[in-house]
Amino acid sequence: MKAEDRVSVIGGHLTATTVSDASVGKTSANPNPTRTRPPITTHVLDVSRGSPAAGIEVQLETWKGPEPRPLFGKSYTGGWAFLGSSTTNNDGRSGQLMSVVDDINPGIYRISFNTGKYCPSGFFPYVSIVFEIKETQKREHFHLPLLLSPFSFSTYRGS
Repeated sequence: MKAEDRVSVIGGHLTATTVSDASVGKTSANPNPTRTRPPITTHVLDVSRGSPAAGIEVQLETWKGPEPRPLFGKSYTGGWAFLGSSTTNNDGRSGQLMSVVDDINPGIYRISFNTGKYCPSGFFPYVSIVFEIKETQKREHFHLPLLLSPFSFSTYRGS
């Protein structure tokens, strides 16, 4: 990757839509975080083309529902709170979905991808990944890549 491409990728992370620290529930007493990137990041790779997937809308939410955690198979109204959104760049990387904070609030998070707009003839209108950050993990980084094709997807916790 050329140096100017790397600068463009980094710039994309810094210029995307962000949200206030209050909505993220900043728990760090330090107003100047020591992290250099948000605690939750993502990128999308189109494995059917063998290239990054540009132009996919991404949304990050946290669980704020009536129960401590969403229960499988139960419907909720108003349980998810919006944290931020972005669109993947030419390298398939999402911009900043939340503020850069030292400590992320433990809890349940959901990251969703508008895959139907990217691949209208595909099987998945959107993909949502629900994951939990525990108290002991609040200083860790969580990278959730999405590997996508028209009829399948997979994900993992990356670095």
